[in-house]
Amino acid sequence: MKIKEIIAVAIAGLIFMLITGIAKADEKTITPQEFGQAINEVPSKVSNFVKSEVSKTKEYQTKVWAEAKTKWPWNKIFKGKDNE
Repeated sequence: MKIKEIIAVAIAGLIFMLITGIAKADEKTITPQEFGQAINEVPSKVSNFVKSEVSKTKEYQTKVWAEAKTKWPWNKIFKGKDNE
């Protein structure tokens, strides 16, 4: 390729990137009241998120630990009369 062809391809690429890179979303303005309300909701949202994550973790750990107790190698090696 000649230098002019390389420059033409580079310019075409730059134009394509500039055209597709421009954000075409509608601008949304937020009022001070909406901003204040959003800020006031943050602590409750964080609290609810943490509570739900703790709950999910407890459920998961209960399930996995119950499975692990049955599969633990020491339970198989040292079986007692109650475990048979």
